[in-house]
Amino acid sequence: IYGPGSQLGKSGNNSWAEERGCSIACQGSVTSAQLHAPSIGERPLSHMPWKDTMRRVVRQSKFRHVFGQAVKNDQCYDDIRVSRVTWDSSFCAVNPRFVAIIIEASGGGAFLVLPLHKTGRIDKSYPTVCGHTGPVLDIDWCPHNDQVIASGSEDCTVMVWQIPENGLTLSLTEPVVILEGHSKRVGIVAWHPTARNVLLSAGCDNAIIIWNVGTGEALINLDDMHSDMIYNVSWNRNGSLICTASKDKKVRVIDPRKQEIVAEKEKAHEGARPMRAIFLADGNVFTTGFSRMSERQLALWNLKNMQEPIALHEMDTSNGVLLPFYDPDTSIIYLCGKGDSSIRYFEITDESPYVHYLNTFSSKEPQRGMGYMPKRGLDVNKCEIARFFKLHERKCEPIIMTVPRKSDLFQDDLYPDTAGPEAALEAEEWFEGKNADPILISLKHGYIPGKNRDLKVVKKNILDSKPTANKKCDLISVPKKTTDTASVQNEAKLDEILKEIKSIKDTICNQDERISKLEQQMAKIAA
Repeated sequence: IYGPGSQLGKSGNNSWAEERGCSIACQGSVTSAQLHAPSIGERPLSHMPWKDTMRRVVRQSKFRHVFGQAVKNDQCYDDIRVSRVTWDSSFCAVNPRFVAIIIEASGGGAFLVLPLHKTGRIDKSYPTVCGHTGPVLDIDWCPHNDQVIASGSEDCTVMVWQIPENGLTLSLTEPVVILEGHSKRVGIVAWHPTARNVLLSAGCDNAIIIWNVGTGEALINLDDMHSDMIYNVSWNRNGSLICTASKDKKVRVIDPRKQEIVAEKEKAHEGARPMRAIFLADGNVFTTGFSRMSERQLALWNLKNMQEPIALHEMDTSNGVLLPFYDPDTSIIYLCGKGDSSIRYFEITDESPYVHYLNTFSSKEPQRGMGYMPKRGLDVNKCEIARFFKLHERKCEPIIMTVPRKSDLFQDDLYPDTAGPEAALEAEEWFEGKNADPILISLKHGYIPGKNRDLKVVKKNILDSKPTANKKCDLISVPKKTTDTASVQNEAKLDEILKEIKSIKDTICNQDERISKLEQQMAKIAA
C-alpha cells in the first residue's frame, strides 16, 4: 500500500492523509517508520487534537456497565393469575417486606400480598386481600409503614389495609378505612413522600382527592383542573407539588394546597396513546408518550419554561405504554413498556444531551406489569442498584440490576443516603402548609426493617385502632371530640391486646400437644 506504485506513495497525492490530520510529505515511497515518526517541531500522533476528540466520545459514567439479571426459577413467584384488566398501571407494588400483585378474582377485586421470601409455587388457596366489589386497578405501599397498603378499584372506592407483620394467614376482607368520594372508578393511588398518612387518589371522574387517612377525611378535592382522563400523578421530592399527565395531551404541574396550576404544557407528546409524567429530584419533569407517527418518545422539561423541552428523544414504534421508574439517588430512569420484553435505562445529567442512554435488559417473555423495590430494600453487598419484579401471565420474576465492582467494601458513590421510613411531617402539618424533604438514612450496614413501626403513628391515627368496615360512616364524618376518640382507641387497643394474648395462648397449647406427641414417638423408638 505504501510502495512506489501506490496512490499514497506518489508525489502530489497526499490529500487523503492531509484531510485526516496526518501531515505526510511524501516523495516516492514511504516506509512504515517514516509514516509514524514525527518530524522536528511536529507533535506525535498520540497528541493530535483528533485523537483527544476520539478519546472524549465515550462519556464517563459509573453506571455505564450496569447490567440486569433475572433470578433463578426457584426464586420466582409461580402460578399467580395476574390481572387481565385493561388499565395501564404497574399491577405490582414492592417494599423491603412484601410484594403485592393484583390478580384475577371472581366476584370482585383482589390482590396477593406475599412476604419476599415466599418464593416458588403459590397455592391457589393462598389468602388474598379481597374487600373490593370491583377489579383492583392500582396499589401502593405506604413509604412510612411497610405493613400498610392502599388500593383503588372500579368500585369507586379507595381502601387502606394493614397487613400482619408475618404476612396473611387468612384472607383480609376488612380494610382499616374505606375512602369514598369518587363518582367513577379509581385508577391511581399515591402516598405522600414525606407526610404521614397523606394519600392521593385520582379517578375516571377526572378528580384528584387528597385524604388524611388518619381521620378518613377528604381534605383537598381538585375536581375542576382536568377536562379528560388522568393517566398518572406524581409527587415531587418534598411533596409540595404534583404533576399529572392527561388524555387531553397536557402535562400539568399543580400546587394542591393552593389548588392552582403552576405550569402546564399542551401537546407535550402529540400522539393519542397514553402519556406518563414524573418529577425528578432537581424539580424537572420527565415524560414519556407518543409522537404523531406513533413513535414512542421521552422528554425532559423545566418548570420555568415549558414551551420547549430540554431534551426530546424518539425511541421505537412499539405501542406499549412506557412506565418510568426513577431512582433519585443515582439519577437513573428505567423505562418498562407494557407488553415489551425489555427494560431500557437512562442517566439524567446536567450535560447535553441531558438524557443519556445506558443499556437495555432484554428477555424473551413480555411483561404484564412491573414492581420497583425502594432503595432501602436492596442488597448493598452485591452492588445492587435496582430490583424489579416483572409480571408474566402466570408468575412474578425478580430482575436485579448491578454495577460490577471488584471490591467487597461498601460503595459510597453508589449508595448516598436515601429516603428512610420515618415521616418528616404529620398530616396536619402538611395540610397547614409546611414542607420537608425526606429524612435520609445510610445503607452502609444494610437496612433492617423495624418491628411494629405502625405503633409510631399519631394518637389520632385510626391505623392504630383498626376499626371494622361497618364503622366507615364514622370515619368519613367530622371527627368526634378528642376525649371520645381517645377512649374509643383505648378500648380498641385493649381488645386487640386481648385477642393477641388469646392467639398466643392457643399457639402455646398447640405446641405443647405437639411436643408431647413427639416425646411419645421418641419413647417408642428408644424402647
